[in-house]
Amino acid sequence: MKKYIILISGRGSNMEALLNADLPGRCVAVISNRPDAGGLDFARSKGIATAVIDHRVHADRNAFDAALAAEIERHAPDLVLLAGFMRVLGDDFVRRFEGRMLNIHPSLLPAFPGMHTHREALAKGVKLHGCTVHFVTPTLDSGPIVIQAAVPVLGDDTEASLSSRVLVQEHLIYPQAAAWFLQGRLHLADGRVVSRIPQPDSDAMIAPPLTGLP
Repeated sequence: MKKYIILISGRGSNMEALLNADLPGRCVAVISNRPDAGGLDFARSKGIATAVIDHRVHADRNAFDAALAAEIERHAPDLVLLAGFMRVLGDDFVRRFEGRMLNIHPSLLPAFPGMHTHREALAKGVKLHGCTVHFVTPTLDSGPIVIQAAVPVLGDDTEASLSSRVLVQEHLIYPQAAAWFLQGRLHLADGRVVSRIPQPDSDAMIAPPLTGLP
């Protein structure tokens, strides 16, 4: 059975969705950069090992990245899942795990990378917003896209209401993408997503290019 690790910084709602999804793999650890992250208690309640690599006690990003990478490698995971992990990871770290590290981002990438995506979507007046699961690459929020889900932007939406509806979709598509990877149905080849997955339903959009579809 393949092993995976989840990285969090806060309450970990996407982590909860992943752990509740009965993925075809074993979560061997949940790691946070913050000792007060609420998601750590949930992971412990599931009997999952936890660790804290506090970025504040390291001299710089490189030192933090090295400590985090060492903790991850200690568990020898097949997959690393960023679930609300609020630290920008350095190029060397990302390349070390490239092809086996996924992230969930609350926008329809490439639109609105970075922070405050819901605020930007409302300010721009877009009619569709959503979320994206992508492979992590050194360029922030620019890795090859695995799956996206869209929600309509309503006339009376606020950041909170739009965020809430997007989060529902995040909790659906992230476990799906993780399951595909753990089943051996999803990988990177020459910077492109290669996948053998079913056609999406009406609530999700599988981003091209995909090859080897049944």
